[in-house]
Amino acid sequence: MGRYKFKPGNMLYPAPVVMVSCGGGNFKSNIITVAWAGTVCSDPAMVSVSIRKERYSYDIINSTGEFVINLVTDKLVKATDYCGVKSGRDVDKFKETGLTPLESETVSAPGIAESPVCIECKVAFSKDLGTHTMFVAEVTGVTVDDTYMDSKNRFHLEDTGLVAYSHGEYRSLGTKLGSFGYSVRKRRNSGKKK
Repeated sequence: MGRYKFKPGNMLYPAPVVMVSCGGGNFKSNIITVAWAGTVCSDPAMVSVSIRKERYSYDIINSTGEFVINLVTDKLVKATDYCGVKSGRDVDKFKETGLTPLESETVSAPGIAESPVCIECKVAFSKDLGTHTMFVAEVTGVTVDDTYMDSKNRFHLEDTGLVAYSHGEYRSLGTKLGSFGYSVRKRRNSGKKK
């Protein structure tokens, strides 16, 4: 069995696909689709998004220092794709997609009401990395769609229909294969002697 060699590149797939909403101050609200987003720290809770300087949302986020990461579900894929191929310079993406701006609790940028999770962020610092600038931000608030909450206040993210991005394609997430620590957990004795 051999190995095919590719030129160095970003092959870390699948990646989360998110809609990043921004706006506030003198800026109209906008949505940009981002596949380069991720967790960078748990305490304090911090995330990053990487955006090209020529994108309309870049100046908004760079100026306001705020944005909201909105998770994408299978029902939001068409709107997500639209927000990734159209520019906020030319169209009102909220209007064109039918998405609803959701007032945020800790930032001036709106969330997206149709998203199951809206993560409110304030930029801590940015780093120019070449084609993209990485905005590293502190998570200042999180709201979730209570449709996915049970009677014990447990949020069922697995029921939302989350989507990932892989090599230019949107993909639904698959079957659960295990849970954190399952490889080292001791099996419970069923009470039967063998």
